[in-house]
Amino acid sequence: MEVQDQKSFQKQKNVFVAKGKRVLAQGGSKKDLSALRFHKNVGLGFKTPKAAIKGDYIDKNCPFTGQVSIRGRILKGLVISNKMERTIVIRRDYLHYISKYNRYEKRHKNLAVHLSPAFGPVKEGDIVTVGECRPLSKTVRFNVLQVEPCSTRKPVNVRKMFVVT
Repeated sequence: MEVQDQKSFQKQKNVFVAKGKRVLAQGGSKKDLSALRFHKNVGLGFKTPKAAIKGDYIDKNCPFTGQVSIRGRILKGLVISNKMERTIVIRRDYLHYISKYNRYEKRHKNLAVHLSPAFGPVKEGDIVTVGECRPLSKTVRFNVLQVEPCSTRKPVNVRKMFVVT
């Protein structure tokens, strides 16, 4: 993926870009430029993906390479839509108790979640772990921290599947 694909110049906030030109001018190698990439550990037991450390993407809303901190809730959900750019929709299923009938009913909520380019493309049916962050847009308040790929078989209809994660 080309880094400079937007109208504005894409760079990481914590990295001085001109230093890389000096390193190359002084006979340095491209390996020396990899040290110029900013990445961090989000904590909570989640590992930083290799694509975040070695990659060349720029994403200010990425929890590993951007200025977004993870705080609050950690949730799991099933990917039901990946049609947006860097945003996916996940479905969280749960059971709600009805005391009058002494039974449970199935309910669900859909969440819009920011997907960092570090995780690459995700498919419908994948299970993702998300963490709460500051509001990134009108509907997005969560960031993907981990992706568990679905099995080789494709589910019949991900939108109607009830999976308590």
